[in-house]
Amino acid sequence: MMKIYSRTRTRRITITNWLAAVVLFFAGGAVAETTNVLSDAEIQGRQLARQLCEARPVENLTNTGVLQIRDGKGFSTNLFLKCRILVNSTEWSSRYYVSPVKNFTSFISLTIVHIGNSTNDYALYKCVDGDERGGCYAGVEVWTEENAPFANSDFWLCDLGLEFFHWPAQKVLPHTTTLKRGREYTLLESTNPNPPTNGYSRVVSWIDKETGGILEAEAYDATGKLLKDFAPKSFKKVNGQWELQEMEIRNVQTGSRTRLEFDLPK
Repeated sequence: MMKIYSRTRTRRITITNWLAAVVLFFAGGAVAETTNVLSDAEIQGRQLARQLCEARPVENLTNTGVLQIRDGKGFSTNLFLKCRILVNSTEWSSRYYVSPVKNFTSFISLTIVHIGNSTNDYALYKCVDGDERGGCYAGVEVWTEENAPFANSDFWLCDLGLEFFHWPAQKVLPHTTTLKRGREYTLLESTNPNPPTNGYSRVVSWIDKETGGILEAEAYDATGKLLKDFAPKSFKKVNGQWELQEMEIRNVQTGSRTRLEFDLPK
């Protein structure tokens, strides 16, 4: 059985993937010069963003579930979902498979390769003859820009790659409350210096202080208007650890929303 796989390496200077690399420290005299022109909030923001980009899973993982898509007119589509996390010594990848049929004889596949603090790589495929193990016998690469939707959902490729944490402008914002969803948090603002007309100009994230997970996030369009709201909906304790069970992303401008539900073991 031949598996079709290709890596499409995307590199940008001003913006990057959900992850252009965020350079926090420069060699020699450039360190002092850059630090002097950054506020404490910007230094802290860059440090936090770098930590988030460099975080990685400790082991391989496979989850199944359902991707529920509801458009602005209220029409719903349910797709079967598989998510695989693969880890090695130099990088890790997240692979998403969605299919209208449970045996995955046809599917759309997205692979995101994370390489430390460097830009992510994306590979998007439409498989017309596959199997439930993710093997593909006949397919075509469906490469689109990072701001394109995945499987016609409200998740863009850059959302699933957390691209905004790689933007060069990061800042910790003050906040008037101490808890979000019952958790202590840091409010991080990520700003895109050159937003495309169909992309984000700014993302504000509520970051859990203990785990580094996103408690909620708001994404703003190129004109500065709120475009999307993302939030986890529920968690479940599996083998002594909390795992995400449901998350939802909502397009406030179109009224559409997509919910991802994982089938976690009981």
